[in-house]
Amino acid sequence: MNKSSRKDWLIAPGPASKELAVSLAKSIGADILDIDSKLFPDGESYFRIKDDVMNKKIVIVQSTYPPVDRHILQLLFLAHKLSEDGAEVHAIIPYLAYARQHKAFLQGEVISLSIFSHLLRSVGVKRLVTVDIHNVEGLGFFSMPAYSVSAIPLIAEYFSKNYDLSKAIAISPDFGGSVRVEAFAKILKINHIVLNKLRDKITGEVVFKDMIEQVQNKDVILVDDIISSGKTIEIATINLKKAGARRVFASCIHPLLVGDALDRIKRAGVEEVIGTNTIPSPISKIDVTPILAAHLSTL
Repeated sequence: MNKSSRKDWLIAPGPASKELAVSLAKSIGADILDIDSKLFPDGESYFRIKDDVMNKKIVIVQSTYPPVDRHILQLLFLAHKLSEDGAEVHAIIPYLAYARQHKAFLQGEVISLSIFSHLLRSVGVKRLVTVDIHNVEGLGFFSMPAYSVSAIPLIAEYFSKNYDLSKAIAISPDFGGSVRVEAFAKILKINHIVLNKLRDKITGEVVFKDMIEQVQNKDVILVDDIISSGKTIEIATINLKKAGARRVFASCIHPLLVGDALDRIKRAGVEEVIGTNTIPSPISKIDVTPILAAHLSTL
């Protein structure tokens, strides 16, 4: 079979990722599963699968951004019904919720990702694909094949096409993103550094230590996987500006942008904020369809 066309797949668009699902179906030459869905006034979700799915390979595309638990339940409902009706169910979860809780940081904490993985298995999901999981250790919770594809090359391409990078330096706001920023910088052939970020595990307050002088008169590209409250980017930007950075750009894979996060980031002095469409947002300028299609073409 020509792997550039996947007529053997059906794409099931979840309510959270309809546009991305349609884009993926067009990219790989697959048909869209006909699904009726709605929300009842009390917030409960309703689904009806209108196509015959017996012995079909189905890819559910459903991101799990806020409202997180609703989007997870919708994914589970769809997966269970499709599996029950005889389909082989795969799940593409572009933004994988609870991936930041991949271990207990304090005694007594629930390891949420572990429970999520068990739920996916219980409803018949045979394979998981996500985009830039927060920590690759989290993939170990899944008993089915689980993959994390990276959008970093797409973000690097965006900056390469849109900006002069002769005075650019890539920065990770914390050590956890060191591999990510190294890959980004390597693609663009620019230098990179990692900030010394400290986060209070109780309050969540973020502080940076030892702000270095390598950013003076530089265009800084902050590279992160998730922008949620925006506090990390806001504080980093303020400190980078104080340290002499010429311009600051912020990039992320998953633009959660909770509350007034985007406004506060811009007020801090960020020139442009860039994200992908794993989560629909005002800054979702980069389409992850190519990397998802490329992964499916290998199956």
